[in-house]
Amino acid sequence: MSDLLVIGNQLFVNGRSFRCAIGKGGFSRDKREGDGCTPLGIFAFRECWYRPDHVAVPETQLPLREIHQKDGWCDDSKSHDYNKHVKLPYSFSHERLWRDDRMYDLVIPMGYNDDPVVPGRGSAIFMHVAQEGFSPTEGCVALALGDLLALLPDLSAKSQIEIREK
Repeated sequence: MSDLLVIGNQLFVNGRSFRCAIGKGGFSRDKREGDGCTPLGIFAFRECWYRPDHVAVPETQLPLREIHQKDGWCDDSKSHDYNKHVKLPYSFSHERLWRDDRMYDLVIPMGYNDDPVVPGRGSAIFMHVAQEGFSPTEGCVALALGDLLALLPDLSAKSQIEIREK
């Protein structure tokens, strides 16, 4: 089991520190859909999604799922699939998991607002690949691809991430 801690724009684990990007809206204890904030709290990791045409099968203890062109994640609070994986095409608002910008080459859904799902409280809170320059996310925690790959072998469904402002 590996427990990770995010404070500001740093992720700490096992005595190591990694730069990370967080939401453009900063942190929030009262996360809302579309606010661009990263939720504060302690969350489990659910599984690891990877794009097989860009990344080799990652070494991890998390359940693995391949990302395919028809994979999406519902971000529409009016849908009964809110904050869940969906297959595309999909009539409600959603994110595509198959992206050209490579941010979702590795995606680790966090256990935020998923047990139970509360409509409007935020969706698709992931740990994923950071953009060049670590530009802010829409609410996720993003790391360099190499750093994500280095962390994955120690992550399991028992692992947790704590997100703090300071």
